[in-house]
Amino acid sequence: MNARVGALNFLGGLNLTRLAGPVIIILILAMMVLPLPTFLLDLLFTFNIALAIIVLLVSLYTIKPLEFAIFPTVLLVTTLLRLSLNVASSRVVLLEGHTGADAAGKVIEAFGHFLVGGNYTVGIVVFVILVIINFVVITKGAGRIAEVSARFTLDAMPGKQMAIDADLNAGLIGEDEARRRRTEISQEAEFFGSMDGASKFVRGDAVAGILIMLINIIGGLTVGVVQHNLDLATAVNNYTLLTIGDGLVAQIPALIISTAAGVVVSRVGTGEDLSRQLISQLFNRPQVMLITGAILSMMGLIPGMPHLAFLLIGGALAGGAYYLDQRSRAPAPEIPEEVVEAPPPEPQEVGWDDVTLVDALGLEVGYRLIPLVDRMQSGELLRRIKGIRKKFAQEMGFLVPAVHIRDNLELRPNAYRITLKGVEVGYGEAYPGMLLAINPGRVLGDLPGTPTQDPAFGLPSIWIDADLRERAQAYGYTVVDASTVVATHLSNIIQTHAAELLGREETQQLLDRVKREAPKLVENLVPDLLPLGTVQKVLQNLLDEGVHIRDMRTIIEVLADQGGKIPDPDMLTTAVRVALGRAIIQQIYPGTGELQVVALDPQLENILMQATRAQGPGEGAGLEPGLAENLLKQAEMVVQQQEQMGLPAVLLVPAPLRTLLARFLRRAAPQLKVISHSEVPENKNIKVVAVLGGRG
Repeated sequence: MNARVGALNFLGGLNLTRLAGPVIIILILAMMVLPLPTFLLDLLFTFNIALAIIVLLVSLYTIKPLEFAIFPTVLLVTTLLRLSLNVASSRVVLLEGHTGADAAGKVIEAFGHFLVGGNYTVGIVVFVILVIINFVVITKGAGRIAEVSARFTLDAMPGKQMAIDADLNAGLIGEDEARRRRTEISQEAEFFGSMDGASKFVRGDAVAGILIMLINIIGGLTVGVVQHNLDLATAVNNYTLLTIGDGLVAQIPALIISTAAGVVVSRVGTGEDLSRQLISQLFNRPQVMLITGAILSMMGLIPGMPHLAFLLIGGALAGGAYYLDQRSRAPAPEIPEEVVEAPPPEPQEVGWDDVTLVDALGLEVGYRLIPLVDRMQSGELLRRIKGIRKKFAQEMGFLVPAVHIRDNLELRPNAYRITLKGVEVGYGEAYPGMLLAINPGRVLGDLPGTPTQDPAFGLPSIWIDADLRERAQAYGYTVVDASTVVATHLSNIIQTHAAELLGREETQQLLDRVKREAPKLVENLVPDLLPLGTVQKVLQNLLDEGVHIRDMRTIIEVLADQGGKIPDPDMLTTAVRVALGRAIIQQIYPGTGELQVVALDPQLENILMQATRAQGPGEGAGLEPGLAENLLKQAEMVVQQQEQMGLPAVLLVPAPLRTLLARFLRRAAPQLKVISHSEVPENKNIKVVAVLGGRG
């Protein structure tokens, strides 16, 4: 009893659907060895035909190739199934073929008699024609398409990956959507690569079908004449018809499967299945249908031609063209609009409302870019700007002011400019309806278009027509549309000037946000311990060096502890950075236990430490001009070397020197992060990969 219960629990714990694949493969392989009764052969041949039809219909209704990602494996399984059935039926034909045409089952008999009229010569011709169509035409073409698609998909992967990163940085998509798109790109390359190899299964199956047919005919004649004493004519009739029926019942499903493969790999994704594509693209042009109908009608009037067929089809096409033309000419219902003249406005007195305050963030566009920011025209850029602000708030810890958008007729038609507190900080041009192909550094070819530079990062780029997108991605370019260009530029400006966008109003709102969840934490900070301006300055110092301020609890706790003793914002910033050490290191070195850093030359470090103690912190304190210039040049070289090795550029210095060097090196090497020893967690290993300083 216990054993039975244990067995039932074991079977219940198994996922039976996961056993389907191994069981089917084992049964297919078993058919090659074990003898099968004729009734079971009939069922399996019928199942093979049904499976081929199902695969064909699924391929016709598939919109994207990845919706049928199992197709390469289906090709292998169906090919193996046909070969197993061939082996099993060949065994029955050779053993029982002398008894008559139904020796191998009713399905093979039907294909041998009814489809080819019982004439084995016709059967051989039909079989060879099917094999040629399958092997030479369909399978070869589908294999070639899969091969080219796999190569171009692999070549286009870097550009597509960078396009996903651009959308992620612009706030258009989240991490989950970016991860899903990257997975889809990888699966697409794997699919076409697998289809390239899987097409060889079908080609091998066609060759095997011809060889099996010849072997069965020769072997059947030998068995019938030698072992069963049949006369040659009877043996030829029986074994040839059985072999032809066996070959046809296998090759017709093979032809259907090959057709499905060709349909899947030759599809161009438009978001529609095959039926809708055929109707919308092939039979939706009245001019084409009218000309075709006229040509067929004229051919039908030629003496000797089948008048009824040509005139019938020609008239049907002409009627279809007339219907399409009338449908396109039908006027849309118009809604009358009443025009009401507005009364002339009365003159208003000048007041304080007429004083326009400067916007913290502004975007001015030329008149050709107005559709991108017009709500009435579903401006895509408006949605993207909202996504940028939301993503920035989630990453950096505060909400930047709203972007005030206006048109500016003084700008060039396709130009735009980004302003910060009324001052221009970014300028560029965008062309709606065109695409910007950005050269990430390694591309496979040139593109026709207008050369320019990416306004956000200064990379060489080309404005191209929209129909060149696939070609540009195949060459390795990162391809983005006009709204993405502006959104990415705006996102880069916000990241660069984050500290300037954190005003006192934003600081107070940030403190109020924390106060709602932890009122005691903020209660005595402002203004009892520190003025609001000092808190703002500390937060700006952090943002200046790219440190997010999401962990406001830790920041406020440090300010509350040190505020009564240290009034200086720079010294408070140093204390806050030490408390945020883990977050700072994780932001620079995500997911790694070893920190590969740049260190100061010991002699230079001693000089700076002595100067700091003697003179106090100050920008460039204790550095003679020649040494300072050499230090800046070396910093630029170190940043380039670290970027080439794929490593972050980080300078590790003693705590008293961190603020001094961070400000001194910021202009020459903004990518260089300066951290102190006290900010590194104890569980991190430090590895010095370069030394900065000295005279060289």
